[in-house]
Amino acid sequence: MCSGLVREERWSNAEGSCKGWGACWPRCSWTGLEARFSVRTSLSHPGLPAGVYDTAVLEAPRGKQPLIKLSYRTPNYETPVSYFSSPVTANDTFFVRYHLAGIPERIDLPSWRLRVAGDDAANPFELTMADLQNGFEQIETTAVCQCSGNRRGLSDPHVPGVQWGLGAMGNAVWTGVRLKDLLTKAGLRKETVEIVLNGADGPVNDKTPDFIKSIPIWKALDENTIVAFRMNGEPLPHFNGFPARLVVPGWTGTYWMKHLVSIEAATKPFEGFWMKSAFRIPNGKFPVIERFLSQENEATTPITEMVVNSLITSPADGQRFDRNQPVDVNGIAWDGGYGIRFVAVSTDDGETWHPGEPRQG
Repeated sequence: MCSGLVREERWSNAEGSCKGWGACWPRCSWTGLEARFSVRTSLSHPGLPAGVYDTAVLEAPRGKQPLIKLSYRTPNYETPVSYFSSPVTANDTFFVRYHLAGIPERIDLPSWRLRVAGDDAANPFELTMADLQNGFEQIETTAVCQCSGNRRGLSDPHVPGVQWGLGAMGNAVWTGVRLKDLLTKAGLRKETVEIVLNGADGPVNDKTPDFIKSIPIWKALDENTIVAFRMNGEPLPHFNGFPARLVVPGWTGTYWMKHLVSIEAATKPFEGFWMKSAFRIPNGKFPVIERFLSQENEATTPITEMVVNSLITSPADGQRFDRNQPVDVNGIAWDGGYGIRFVAVSTDDGETWHPGEPRQG
């Protein structure tokens, strides 16, 4: 039995990069494999803690196909690997991630408002959905949304949190307006250092900190950072942030605030729990280029951009082949937007490597 490994390398320069799947490699073929070929990518992944994938079930949340249910309160559902066979992840197969259980059952669009204000906004204002869609230039971007904890369940030693396997991510075409256009209308002052974002979901008791995040001002003003109201040409699904969410291409999903209700300019670093205590990594341990300097301390730095990564999407787990039967291996590779230069696959634990045939996703 053979297991597949993937090696990928990203470009050293960010020009002309893509924020979606950086490469979809349609085939790597070999003959002469052993009679049984297995790529471990499904619920039986041996690295997951006992009781997680063994007890996980497929369940269809409202508006979704059956997904891997890892928790119900809060709802956290993982996309099965089989849905990653196409470059764009369909809305009804896109993963679901929440931190707090106070999720609005329904958002009444006519009464929904997005407030753009804060201590450092000279001209605060509110937007209806019609204002948002008609008052600013609309843009479209393809970007990967990946939970910061994707593959957490494979960590050794195990760490606390939802024990995600391989599918806390998805690639979609997002339509919305540039965040910088909203901030320009609000009239930012030069002292602004961060933009603070809040959504309609919240805690069920007052002892739990609300899920509020911030991004550095330079990332907020990036032309690719948008407030999105459509996903793959349709209104956002409820569990993916309806009616509007932040899209921060290249950065992990913790900053992609769902159910947006407020955007605030701040003249000092935001002190909330989900910035100062959560989603942080040791300094110097990851190849991160875009750093969140105003939130760094001596020991840790916030998680920001996605690092280069890949996933074998076929063959399926446990799939068998006859000896000397040609085998096509398919998969995806992605990063924070710098671009994938090449992909190679190994079936002998990295002793030898076979080049893939990448195509842009």
